[in-house]
Amino acid sequence: MAAKLVERRSHEAENPIEISLREAFIFLEPNLRPPFPLSIPTQEEYENLNRAILYGILCEPHLAQVHIKHLHGKSTDGYEYFTGLLIKIVNAMFPKLVDPVRIQLLWVTQEMVHVAAVGVDGLLASLLRQIVGGDFGEENLWLCFEMVCLFSSKWVCLLEDEPFILTSALYVFLRLLADHYRVLNVPKIEALRQMETDFCLKILRQEFHLCLKIGRDLVRLLQDLVYVPEFRDIWKDLLCNPSAFKVDGFVDISQIYSIRTPSKYFLLRITPEMESQLRFLLTNVKLGGHKRHQIWFVKKFLAVPERKTVVTDILRFICCAHHPCNDTIRSDIIPRWAVIGWLLKCGLKSYVEANVKLALFYDWLFFDEKIDNIMNLEPAILLMVHFLPTYIDVTNSLLEFLFMLLDNYDVERKEMILRGISTALDVIVRKGVIQSLDVLTSCDRLSPFLKQRLGKVLSDSQVQH
Repeated sequence: MAAKLVERRSHEAENPIEISLREAFIFLEPNLRPPFPLSIPTQEEYENLNRAILYGILCEPHLAQVHIKHLHGKSTDGYEYFTGLLIKIVNAMFPKLVDPVRIQLLWVTQEMVHVAAVGVDGLLASLLRQIVGGDFGEENLWLCFEMVCLFSSKWVCLLEDEPFILTSALYVFLRLLADHYRVLNVPKIEALRQMETDFCLKILRQEFHLCLKIGRDLVRLLQDLVYVPEFRDIWKDLLCNPSAFKVDGFVDISQIYSIRTPSKYFLLRITPEMESQLRFLLTNVKLGGHKRHQIWFVKKFLAVPERKTVVTDILRFICCAHHPCNDTIRSDIIPRWAVIGWLLKCGLKSYVEANVKLALFYDWLFFDEKIDNIMNLEPAILLMVHFLPTYIDVTNSLLEFLFMLLDNYDVERKEMILRGISTALDVIVRKGVIQSLDVLTSCDRLSPFLKQRLGKVLSDSQVQH
């Protein structure tokens, strides 16, 4: 009887991927032991053989070396089909995989890195996405450890064959470190975060030209680690000694501010299941019928207080990686600003709330109409406008936070930030996101000080344009 890949409750249907792998294994099992057939398979036979070998690797650890040698001898597509199968398993089944299968999955992933398999960067990205922020459970910490070990041990071949996947790992581990450094006196986590720190410092110091591909969100993540001595030194060099990074043409941190972070990085910090639920909420659920979906989402993903740090990642995903079409915007589907307003009211700790607000406004600070997308700005302005009648405290707090960023985020580059915010406000009105900012400046319930500051920024914007 073939072994199982996942833990499945009695009422749950089998995953079709598991069924296809197991059936291929059972059908071809006599051919999976040496001596292997020398015949050249058809495309259908080749795909079936790949499925059978993968099932054997995952479920027969004692024969894994035999199966991998068989795969090496039969692969004719640079392992592309085989790697694609692995990605499907990770995306669709990883949380439910039994422990021995998870171990084998990480083992065969290392083998795919070693042979520079086609698509291995996508496989590594899929595994990185399975690491859950704010989760200090055994299984999640194990995956963190395995992945940082993989990236560290395979540094040379990844740098040669798939250098940009190293920037994905950097993004993930910087984000995880912000969580891990808040847990004290737990030896397992202390050892893990030292490995994560060593990896991040290595790529920041040795391959900074790659790190620049992340764009401005690299600075946002580093800022959250400024209290860690090793990263404080990185921060000092960014601000005062950029030549320390040995990148031709890199002379000021403002150059990073000016690079929009590609949306693929925001996907790295939410699991495929979370992405699926968020996209369903934002494309299918009508405003007014959304509360039960939100309650389920909180129970599923945010019930543990430590897990609420992931709200920052959700905000960046909603603002920068989920841009609804015009038909959805004009419909009665729950809008992005309403979901963000709900998340802000989820009982966040003060430091998490500050990070969430920064995530909401981050693209405002450096907005450049030539490279940035107005859809990144839309949720914040619509949230402030729509919350005026009933939640004026939220609008006041958001505007206050925006002006605090203007005054304090980077004092040396305040002019750049003022230009970014001014441009953002100008584009918001010019492109019709809202008809006029008078809705804010003429609101009697809005703080007089904030209205004065907003008026000053608007006058500066008119001078600039």
